[in-house]
Amino acid sequence: MSMFFTVAAFFLIVIVIFQIAKASEYVSVLKGEEQSFKQSNKVNGALMIVFLVLGLIGVYWCNKLLYPRTTFVEGSASIEGEQVDKLFWITLILTGIVFVVTQILLFWFAFRYQYKENKKAYYFPHNNTMEIIWTSVPTIVLLILIVYGLRSWFLFTGDAPKNAMQIEVTGHQFGWDFRYPGEDGVFGKKYFRDIDPANSNTLGLIWKDNPALKQKADPATFDDIVIPGTMYLVKGKPVELLINSQDVIHDVGLPQFRMKMDAVPGTPTRLWFTPKYTTEEMKKITGNPNYTYELACDQLCGNGHYSMRAVIQVVTQQEYDVIMAKQKPAYLRAFPEKDPANQAPAGGAADSTAAPAAATAVVKAARDTAALVLNK
Repeated sequence: MSMFFTVAAFFLIVIVIFQIAKASEYVSVLKGEEQSFKQSNKVNGALMIVFLVLGLIGVYWCNKLLYPRTTFVEGSASIEGEQVDKLFWITLILTGIVFVVTQILLFWFAFRYQYKENKKAYYFPHNNTMEIIWTSVPTIVLLILIVYGLRSWFLFTGDAPKNAMQIEVTGHQFGWDFRYPGEDGVFGKKYFRDIDPANSNTLGLIWKDNPALKQKADPATFDDIVIPGTMYLVKGKPVELLINSQDVIHDVGLPQFRMKMDAVPGTPTRLWFTPKYTTEEMKKITGNPNYTYELACDQLCGNGHYSMRAVIQVVTQQEYDVIMAKQKPAYLRAFPEKDPANQAPAGGAADSTAAPAAATAVVKAARDTAALVLNK
C-alpha cells in the first residue's frame, strides 16, 4: 500500500509541474514575452532546487528499498570474491562522492546564476592549472582501480592451487553439463562428432574406435562422471572450472561467488575460486530455508536464455565423497549391460547382493570393462 501512495504522490508532483508550465504559457500571452521570460526563469530556477532535493531523496529511497534484495547483504560466498566486493565498494564510494557533489553543483549553479537584469556573466576561457588537476586526478584514480582489478582478474584466471578440484562445465542451448574426472583423476578426450544425446553421450566422449578418423577410444573417458543441471563443490577447497560451449557464446555467471566467465565455442576458458560456506550454512545466514547457489547464463544466447540455469550444491568433503560414490560413470549409464553390477553371476540368475558395496568398486569395474573393450 505504501508503494501505491508513493507512486501516486510522484504522479501528482508531475501533474503540478505540468500545470505550472501551462500557467506560465498563459501568463506569457497576457503580459508579453519579456515579462513571461523573467517569470519562467524564476520558476525554472526554483524547480532546479526542487528536482535536486527530490532526486537525492529518490536515490536514498531506492537504495534503502532495493539494497536488501541484492547479494551484497550476505557477502561473497567465495574467498577470492571478497576482492571483488572490496573493489566494488571502493569504486562505489569514489563515484558516489563525485556524483553527489557534481549534481549538487550542477543544480545549485543553475539556480544561483540564473539570468538577472544588469548582471553580466564573467568570461572565463582558460586555466591550465585547473585543466591539469581535473585531468590528472581522475586519470590517477582510474589507473589505480584498473590495476587493482587486473590483479584480481589475473588471480582468478591464473593457475589454480595444486589441491584444487577440477570440474568441466559445458554450456549448450539451454542447459549445463558438469563432468568430473573418475578414479584416475584425468578427463578423457572428447570429439564433437561423437556427441550423441540419444545414447547419453552429450559431451562427445570418445568411447569407441573410429577407423575412418584414425581415432581410438580413450580409456580415461570410461570412468568420467557427467552430471547435468547440478554442480557439487566442497567448502574450503579450491575448484577450477574448465569452461566450454557446444553452440553459441554462453556465460558462466556465479553471482554469489562474484565470478563470471564466457563459455566460447572452440576456445576453452577457465577460472577458479574457493567456496566459503556450504549451502546449508547459507540457509542459516540468510534465514531463507530455500536458499540455493545458482549458475546462470549471463550472455543472451537465444529464446530459452531465461531458463538456462543450474543449481550449485556446496557441501563438506565427507558429504561430497558420499555423493560422488553414488554416481555412475557416464559410460556405464549409456551402456548398462557393460556394468558388472548388472551382470548375472556365473552360477545362475542375477543376485542383487552381488552388486559392489561401494562406488569405488563400480568405478574400478568401469575401467576394467574399458580395458576389455580396447583389447578386443
